[in-house]
Amino acid sequence: MHVVFIEPAFPKNQREFLRGLLSTGARISAISERPPEALPSELREGLFQFERVRSVVDEHAMAEAVKRLSQKARVDRLEATVEAHVMAAAHVREQLKIYGTTSKTAWLCRDKPAMKEAARKGGVACAASARVETVADAEAFAKKNGYPLILKPLDGAGASGTTKVTDDAGLKAACETLKVAQGRTVAIEEFLEGHEGFYDTLSVCGKVVLDFACHYYPNVLEAMRTRWISPQIVCSNRVDTDAYKDVRKMGQQVIDALGIWTSPTHMEWFAGAKGLRFSEIGCRPPGVGVWDLYCAANEFDLYAAWAHAIVHEKVPFKPSRKYSAGMIALRPDRDGTISHYDGWEQIQQRFGQWILDSHLPPAGTPTQGVEGGYMANAYVRMRHPDFDTLRSMMNTVGETVKVKAR
Repeated sequence: MHVVFIEPAFPKNQREFLRGLLSTGARISAISERPPEALPSELREGLFQFERVRSVVDEHAMAEAVKRLSQKARVDRLEATVEAHVMAAAHVREQLKIYGTTSKTAWLCRDKPAMKEAARKGGVACAASARVETVADAEAFAKKNGYPLILKPLDGAGASGTTKVTDDAGLKAACETLKVAQGRTVAIEEFLEGHEGFYDTLSVCGKVVLDFACHYYPNVLEAMRTRWISPQIVCSNRVDTDAYKDVRKMGQQVIDALGIWTSPTHMEWFAGAKGLRFSEIGCRPPGVGVWDLYCAANEFDLYAAWAHAIVHEKVPFKPSRKYSAGMIALRPDRDGTISHYDGWEQIQQRFGQWILDSHLPPAGTPTQGVEGGYMANAYVRMRHPDFDTLRSMMNTVGETVKVKAR
């Protein structure tokens, strides 16, 4: 088996996927925008071959690199784990007849209106949604479905570019910001009230073999817009209980509807007055270090599990479900440069045994905007055997630790 992994050097956690692949005993090659010296020696020396290209989303350059790699050994798999690389990899696979995620599936996991249409056909409950090509399209959708509504780029990840509108004036302003009148096509959908979470899987031959459920506190759109909030992502160790039965059923239905085969997935959902609703899915892992939380919560190596799924189409590891694990983002009180931290020593004394790690940039570090996400500034990651106790501890962290800027 010869597996080619796309961009092992950046972002930094890409190295973990490469490490997992190298642990399988297969021949592993890499295509990167960076020189091989960007990798630690223990990873670099384990590679079979290495190709550098100007851009890993340049499909012609990637295809030519794969052809060169195949001269010494046939390429059996071509894998990408970054959202922006998934479509290019799928196109090259089809061009060179390499097994893996198809361009149709990759497109369905990027184009949100098409994604929801396919999910509905598969019997999955979704928010009302449509493709908006003109301002008139948006106005017609609003007249039919009412406010509030959400507008977002077709291929946006998470809350990137997402706008909530509550009236005609807001809709017009959002269309202007998203350049709808200039010919840009965007997605529009009803705004779902309720709790937001996500369901992540590793599927093999279309069937879920590993799964994990997480919760956002508060929902993503609010978290990415409000400075004073210290938002949390919390992984539950109760996913095997009946409480997650419907989420797990929905996840498999979406995987079936979109034709996802052997791949990691990241599916977001809402639960509220209208029941459980599918939001969106990607045929790739989640971001912001969530797989690290899964490893810590379940006392196993998910990166190696993924690699075995790719190489052997089976996973010889099982999650322990011993812990819940979570991350809390800590925002500076203003834009500028970090001055100091209040309350951190107190948290270390109270909860030190449950802290997995922390990232507290030193004084003088420039701050990043709230919209930068959960890992943009400071954060703390923790675990505990009881989900509710973990939530209480993380709330205390958010109330106690203050990031001061000047």
